[in-house]
Amino acid sequence: MTARKRTAVLISGRGTNLQALIDAAADPAYPAEIALVLSNVADAPGLDRAARAGIATKTISHREHPTRESFDGAVEADLFAERIEIVCLAGFMRILSDGFVRHRQGCIINIHPSLLPAFKGLHVHRQVLESGVRISGCTVHFVVPELDSGPVIAQAAVPVLDGDDEDSLAARTLEAEHRLYPIALRLLAEGRVKLEGSHARFADMKANTGILLNPII
Repeated sequence: MTARKRTAVLISGRGTNLQALIDAAADPAYPAEIALVLSNVADAPGLDRAARAGIATKTISHREHPTRESFDGAVEADLFAERIEIVCLAGFMRILSDGFVRHRQGCIINIHPSLLPAFKGLHVHRQVLESGVRISGCTVHFVVPELDSGPVIAQAAVPVLDGDDEDSLAARTLEAEHRLYPIALRLLAEGRVKLEGSHARFADMKANTGILLNPII
């Protein structure tokens, strides 16, 4: 059996997407092992999720570092020490420095609560509702220096319903995120998708589905 890819998940909060990855990786046949959970917030609830699953945890406060590069250097030191091969951002509320991203480019992925390239940045569900679109969703993408601009690995669509507010749309989207992130991590860990230049290159057409339509109604 091929060795499972040692994976770190970076969080800042509740860690519900982290939990989805932990649950997927509990299957010995899953190609990624969650080997480290790292947070910039000492009391992030996601750290408790990791501890209950027997996963190593680490807290590095960004407030203790004078520059973004200093903070990222401390993060990289722990990733190196734990022999991390893949990094998943899951509600990690820090913008990583260009140098850090370029060093691990192709091995860092993020989940964003919209169908990128639409609705980048913060307050995504507010943006969606104000725009009047009827379909939203979530995206797993490679991380590149430009915010929310990396090539798409997988997407899931969710309907925007009459009467939705930010909270109800966020909850529906989060359910889709929990389904999508383990799929995308599997593709990367199995080598079925790779970053080539500015594109996500899929090893077979079955993997290159474009948008994975999983409407939750």
